[in-house]
Amino acid sequence: MVKKRVPDWLNSPIWSSPQPPPSSPPSAVVKPAPVPIVESPPLVPPLEPPRTSAHAAARREIRDPLSSNYGSNSSVCYSDDEYGSSLSANSTASAGGSVAAPPAAEIIARQALLLQELSRKVINIGELRRLASQGIPDRAGIRATVWKLLLGYLPPDRSLWPSELVKKRSQYKHFKEELLMNPAEITRRLEKSSLENEFDSSEGFLSRSELTHGEHPLSLGKSSIWNKFFQDSEIIEQIDRDVKRTHPDIPFFSGDSAVAKSNQEAMRNILIVFAKLSPGIRYVQGMNEILAPLFYVFKSDPNDENAASAEADTFFCFVELLSGFRDNFVQQLDNSVVGVRSTITSLSRLLKKHDEELWRHLEVTTEVNPQFYAFRWITLLLTQDFKFADILLIWDALLSDPDGPQDTLLRICCAMLIIVRKRLLAGDFTSNLKLLQSYPSTNISHLLYVASKLRAHLAG
Repeated sequence: MVKKRVPDWLNSPIWSSPQPPPSSPPSAVVKPAPVPIVESPPLVPPLEPPRTSAHAAARREIRDPLSSNYGSNSSVCYSDDEYGSSLSANSTASAGGSVAAPPAAEIIARQALLLQELSRKVINIGELRRLASQGIPDRAGIRATVWKLLLGYLPPDRSLWPSELVKKRSQYKHFKEELLMNPAEITRRLEKSSLENEFDSSEGFLSRSELTHGEHPLSLGKSSIWNKFFQDSEIIEQIDRDVKRTHPDIPFFSGDSAVAKSNQEAMRNILIVFAKLSPGIRYVQGMNEILAPLFYVFKSDPNDENAASAEADTFFCFVELLSGFRDNFVQQLDNSVVGVRSTITSLSRLLKKHDEELWRHLEVTTEVNPQFYAFRWITLLLTQDFKFADILLIWDALLSDPDGPQDTLLRICCAMLIIVRKRLLAGDFTSNLKLLQSYPSTNISHLLYVASKLRAHLAG
């Protein structure tokens, strides 16, 4: 058997990835003031937000991952010293080896193009996808609006936005009133209604109220509100535990502040409502991690009305996002052609197509089963493998794919393997598994570039 030659494009130093020093977690920057969407947005460089304490504001916004202040995770593509020469002369900005920041003009221009597209009466979703796939500068609530459009929550016609938002937010409020009410409160209201209906004006007294069998706390009937309540208790307890464990290093999600508690309560509500409205899936551990980026982006919208309605907006976008990955959360489908194991197999085939040498070393020589590392990558949409600011950039690319996020997700996972190929080819089972289960820090713009290169190579 002739060994398949590694493509020349794969041997370029472009496939090497930097390992920048760790940076502090996002969430310590105040949201900038909203910028109105106008037909011709001015190209004014955004000001650096002032520094504040961790709990100084009710709503937080992370540093813009595309801004020049993002330091080690700049969008400049360069190679890891471990792997040899750099890709660009801009990789080293000084004798100390610091990385040059991405051009501010490029960020401003991209922001202007997005604002211009968002200002149209009818937005061109195809053009919006193209612009968003390059990364969304998180200014003036741009990312929040773009994500809502890409997920289909907002229609392209801007004139329909007010009515759609009122309808959806009212619908979510109804869901909460119906599904989050304690059975004791439901029973109390039923009793009150019954007493009012049985009031005999001529006699001047109230007749005795009787609880139906289904309204009794000890009822075991399938339609009993109390029986359903006790069945849901285990899931609700799991949701409570997971929500409290969400990003414990970011004050927006964790801690004893009123802001963190309020955000946890909103996320808890969303997950419980989703579980009750989705009996085929219910709640699967880890859904809180997928929910977190959506809620963070929408809650950080500088528009007060949108931020106040972030819980409702997040719920519908969460439902839409999970609809594309629904089968990954159904255990009965794990071994089917649509289950998560089938998706992992697709990743294996993709790696074999682009880099058979690496595929053979991982899966044949060292016997590293891709399920050992890719299961978490795929089911949690990479939310556990990168810093939070980087997750938002990755999701810009995921949500921008016109064919759906799964294809882009697989290409990004494949790029993650290719970027560290030299370390993997030199490693054994133990070292490779450790590397992939605790993926090293990398330049996210570089990673997304590699993933897009895989798409272009496949198309070619």
